[in-house]
Amino acid sequence: MTQMVGSFVTEYLCVFATALRGNTRARIGAMRGTRPKGLLTYGPCQRSFVTPCVWIEVGLVYTHDFTFCRISLYFRLRSLRFKGSFVIPKLTSLVMGSIWASGVTNLQTNTQQPRQFHLIMIKPSHYDDDGYVIQWVRSSIPSNTLAVLNGLAVDCVERKVLGDDVEIKLTTFDETNTRIKLAKIIAKIRGAGMSGLVAFVGVQSNQFPRTMDMARRLRSADIQVCIGGFHPSGCIAMLPKLPADLQEAVDLGISLFAGESEGRLDDVLQDAFRHDLKPIYNYMNDLPGLEGAVTPLLPSERVRRVAGGHTSFDSGRGCPFQCSFCTIINVQGRKSRYRSGEDIERIIRANIEQGIHSFFITDDNFARNKNWEKILDRLIDLRENEGLGMKFIIQVDTLCHTLPNFVEKCRRAGVRRVFIGLENINPENLLAVGKKQNRISEYKTMLQAWKRAHVVTYCGYIVGLPGDTPETVVRDVGIIQRELAIDLVEFNVLTPLPGSKDHQFLDSAGIWMDPDMNKYDLEHITTGHPKMTAEEWRRCYDLAWETYYSEAHIETLMRRARACGMSVGNMLFYCVWFAGCKKFEGVHPLQGGFFRRKYRRDRRSNLPRENPLVFYPKYFSHIFRSQYGFLSLALRLRKIRNRIKSDPAAYDYVDAALSDDDGGEFGPPVLQRAS
Repeated sequence: MTQMVGSFVTEYLCVFATALRGNTRARIGAMRGTRPKGLLTYGPCQRSFVTPCVWIEVGLVYTHDFTFCRISLYFRLRSLRFKGSFVIPKLTSLVMGSIWASGVTNLQTNTQQPRQFHLIMIKPSHYDDDGYVIQWVRSSIPSNTLAVLNGLAVDCVERKVLGDDVEIKLTTFDETNTRIKLAKIIAKIRGAGMSGLVAFVGVQSNQFPRTMDMARRLRSADIQVCIGGFHPSGCIAMLPKLPADLQEAVDLGISLFAGESEGRLDDVLQDAFRHDLKPIYNYMNDLPGLEGAVTPLLPSERVRRVAGGHTSFDSGRGCPFQCSFCTIINVQGRKSRYRSGEDIERIIRANIEQGIHSFFITDDNFARNKNWEKILDRLIDLRENEGLGMKFIIQVDTLCHTLPNFVEKCRRAGVRRVFIGLENINPENLLAVGKKQNRISEYKTMLQAWKRAHVVTYCGYIVGLPGDTPETVVRDVGIIQRELAIDLVEFNVLTPLPGSKDHQFLDSAGIWMDPDMNKYDLEHITTGHPKMTAEEWRRCYDLAWETYYSEAHIETLMRRARACGMSVGNMLFYCVWFAGCKKFEGVHPLQGGFFRRKYRRDRRSNLPRENPLVFYPKYFSHIFRSQYGFLSLALRLRKIRNRIKSDPAAYDYVDAALSDDDGGEFGPPVLQRAS
């Protein structure tokens, strides 16, 4: 029986070779695993000898017009030999035989089967100080770039931009909550005849080393790679030549994308389909309009991996201000561009159809969106007249409360948390970084307005501005605790991010900056300071966190929440999250997540792989310590919460931050002395 089958197959291959003459190329190999589900497979098969039961692709044959022939036999193998011509292996038992052919009598018959092109988009994470990828079971921040690119890619799929006979297979990953298995990605694209593109999207400077580690492996397998995001865009926009890391990428055959993808993704996909990617796609001087643009949308299975089930979208891009540390003004432009109220409603409804009701509006400053009132009115109508339950996080400036009805309409629209770019309370520091729009005298009024609207406030605070010393930072944090009704503060190290004016100045002046882009995460010291050593600066940063999130001040925050009619339990949770991420996980809260995932093989390429006997005890010990730390902190604060909730006088709590008295640290005399 086996001899008969072998003889038949050998003869059949000869017939194919004779009939197809010079118009074909045949590939013979082995494909791992069980019987393929489909009849057709385009592209070379991946050889594998891992399992004794394999499919032998005896004749996967192409012609110039994509007619094809294929014979597949399912064997239990004992040996597999290739010596120039096909030799049937020895068989111990024939499990199943299946001979199938198309176009045997007429090989020039056109068979309209869709070809495949794989578009795989990855939002990378970055490495911790031990060289392991920062990754969680549930991450904290959704990626807006991934939502935008996914929406644009879905639009390309629907419009069949590669032709009616080409099926674009779209896959998205966010590495902060998903492990990236490069071997599977390579096998998937190889299975489609090397027809595919891996796009790393929204790549920030601190994520570039991780991106390059993955990209090098993909390029070694001859997979096409494109990298876009703030790092390539900012460097191309602000530097006279490519820095060394971007030049290395170009030398490896990696394509760089600078700018925004609306209206441009078609060209990139078509070039990739022809295997003709350009080294650089530079659209920095041609930023697209947003009104009527494709709806940004993430699949629900991606959103469920984010804590709280939040997704994100931008209602506008660009910023008119001139902060020297900011990259947004140089990447997204100083001229603001906006989506319409109709666009926003379409985004909301598309997500609600997936069961998603929580949104992060990622505009750098929603209050400067000229359509803010139309958008809020539309959201209010959806909530109050259609009963659509929605919650929002927005970002605003310190003067947003001066816009008539802005804070009240945010409350009615469902805004529950607001991020405010406070940055500093020292007027000299603010002037030094071009933050002229921040008026310290307005801080207290603005924060009280949000308190009355029952909205939780986050404020960013920069440590390491020119006038800072350890003593002044601790002093200023104490003033904030006493005088300002801020709920949560996230402290950031002043960092010369590529794409910012600060970075451009230091680069042109030849001033030292740390060459390791992985450190440009707003947590590490990357350049010098006029008044502090690197060690003092680092200690200053740690002191700011420790001082603000003392248990005594957390109790004050919960008492203020009770007095303002806000949830004390929510305030407890937020404080545990912010304080715990820094103290127990060693990361910024916006890089944090639920339950750290760490894989021994996913380590930075310039560091050795640890022995399992070293790695796993360290990993599980860290998990135990961090979870115990979070739990013990939560239990201690829970006792404080219970005491506050049982206190009938808690509703009458008043302190300097909640009072209308202007005679405190933020009164006119102090401001005059400070300026």
